[in-house]
Amino acid sequence: MPTVVRCRSVVCLLGGFPALAGLDLDVDAGEVVLLSGPNGAGKTTLLRMLAGLVPVVRGEAVVLGADLRTDRRRHRHLVGFVGHDSGAYDDLTVRENLRLWARLRGRAATCADETLGWAGLGPCADMPAARLSAGQRRRLALAGASLVVPSLLLLDEPHAGLDDAGRALVDDLVGVTAAAGGTVLLASHERDRVRPLARREVHVAGGRAFPVREVVGAAP
Repeated sequence: MPTVVRCRSVVCLLGGFPALAGLDLDVDAGEVVLLSGPNGAGKTTLLRMLAGLVPVVRGEAVVLGADLRTDRRRHRHLVGFVGHDSGAYDDLTVRENLRLWARLRGRAATCADETLGWAGLGPCADMPAARLSAGQRRRLALAGASLVVPSLLLLDEPHAGLDDAGRALVDDLVGVTAAAGGTVLLASHERDRVRPLARREVHVAGGRAFPVREVVGAAP
């Protein structure tokens, strides 16, 4: 399988501190990888670095063929990222945010309207994003990521703040992405919830990545 993520001795700084300190990681196309590890281990920085949002100051990082040392933007249209912040514009409604994201991804506005139903956001479609609850904002971020099937889906604690129906949306998004041949990396403290979705687990500690034995019961 082609390699989607290749990292060698990657160093990323946050406030002068090495949040990633010589990280090595390889992820192939079609894999679903659980990133586990304690708070402050570097999981969020790793995902943001792979999305091109955090610069690599040393080492080699190639994602979807893009060298992140020289160009952190070239691969972004192929990446779906759901982090702690929904990325929504607070003064726009839920529907307007989704339609904007759809246009930026080259999709028709009708795709945004269809996604509203999938994410269970129909009742608040015309509500400003500023008025959404934390769970609704997470659903909005998931809806944005689902507008296209990304080649690389990056999820940071995706189940946090969601009810059972919202958590099922996360699982569905992971499954659809993997079934289409996309690659998924998701950081989560809820290992029992995520392990059935993942093909393998990587433990992140001290800004480095350590392979864990194959996840029992993982999808083929």
